[in-house]
Amino acid sequence: MDMDETDRRLIELLRGNARLPVASLAAILGVSRATVQKRLDRLIEAGTVSSFTITTSAEAEPRRVRAIMMIEIEGERSEPVLRALRRYPEVVAVHTTNGRWDLVVELATDGLDTFDKALRRIREMKGIASSETSLLLSTHRS
Repeated sequence: MDMDETDRRLIELLRGNARLPVASLAAILGVSRATVQKRLDRLIEAGTVSSFTITTSAEAEPRRVRAIMMIEIEGERSEPVLRALRRYPEVVAVHTTNGRWDLVVELATDGLDTFDKALRRIREMKGIASSETSLLLSTHRS
């Protein structure tokens, strides 16, 4: 889908605050409410905007253990590994990448015991050649 500067600005505004009312978005962008709604509907229909979400502070979920796990897949096992990872409730997101690691997996659990169990199950999965995991200690946003 081709996007113009107004589409890009609309997406950037929604990234900053997905709860901004259409009227506020229209005022900021200098267009009508109908224009904003039409563009937003088009971006959603095209799959450019796939969801609206919230971000909580670490204090809101004090027991939350979060980590990034880098995974190297052996041979032609990418699809079975991806399918299996999607079934784990501890897996927040899976990103394919290039370079040393084939996948970057975001993990989140309620405690270290459940984190340890999830990590062990993933590491033992058929098709995973090696992995490296780092706990996320704090998040800094601009």
